[in-house]
Amino acid sequence: MNALFHERKTVEQVEEGTELAPKFDSNGVIPVVTTDFHTGELLMHAYMNAEALEKTILTGEAHYWSRSRQCLWHKGATSGLVQKVLDLRIDDDQDTVWMRVEVAGSGASCHVGYRSCFYRSIPLRDKAGSPLSFQESEKTFDPVAIYGDAPNPTKL
Repeated sequence: MNALFHERKTVEQVEEGTELAPKFDSNGVIPVVTTDFHTGELLMHAYMNAEALEKTILTGEAHYWSRSRQCLWHKGATSGLVQKVLDLRIDDDQDTVWMRVEVAGSGASCHVGYRSCFYRSIPLRDKAGSPLSFQESEKTFDPVAIYGDAPNPTKL
């Protein structure tokens, strides 16, 4: 562990104590849910490794671990849509992180150009099997203008 993280010793220490003792999974990552600080809107879900969590804590800006690219990712370093962390929380057994952020620029967090990465709904019950429905009708930025013609960074 590093200077910010404590060794996980007891359930009481992890669940009721004041020491940060995050539980990274077998791949060395912890899931993080990111929401807009002011509206509560869900912006994205990603992962952090120990370095990303440490950098987030020390800089106050969101850093993630890209599982597809296998590299540290400072959110907004390319696009300018930096996520300023205003509240950082960890769940009861310290295996999930919740970040509440303000996003610079257009306020978008999705590399596809939408504000939220959760811009489509899955039809339920009697509409199951119907096409996904878009909940955001317009992109907030042009991803080609920001990232160029590079292929989508996620693996299919």
